[in-house]
Amino acid sequence: MPFHAVSPTDVDAVRGFLADADLTLSGLDAPTVRLWIERDDVGAIIGSTGFELSNDGAHALIRSVAVAPERRTVGAGSRLARHALEEARSAGATRAWLFSRRSGPFWQKLGFESADREELARVLPQTHQVRLFVETGQLSREVAWSKSLA
Repeated sequence: MPFHAVSPTDVDAVRGFLADADLTLSGLDAPTVRLWIERDDVGAIIGSTGFELSNDGAHALIRSVAVAPERRTVGAGSRLARHALEEARSAGATRAWLFSRRSGPFWQKLGFESADREELARVLPQTHQVRLFVETGQLSREVAWSKSLA
């Protein structure tokens, strides 16, 4: 199934899909957030992926990578993540970052390494997730990951 860029009319459905996956909902409708979805034959969202760029364009915060439960363990998540990484690289990013407390092994298989969450917050301070985590004090509980896109 092809990925489709999220349009304003998709945002509510994406919000529900990501809420079910227990992922951050902040900024989904912001113009700086680039999101894609995958739908099944009846139009239900079965996957999502996206990123936000730093102000200088060198760093990408990968976010909103989720797969419908029935599509896990068949490579769907890897395809979604790789799509976001390739799109971020095409947009000029040379490093990808993300937060993940639960899926470290998944991200490590894609070449991510443990990273300093404070450095992530320093290079991507304007992103919705970073702002939310700093404002709520959640940043200190997050686990950061990073990968070169060069």
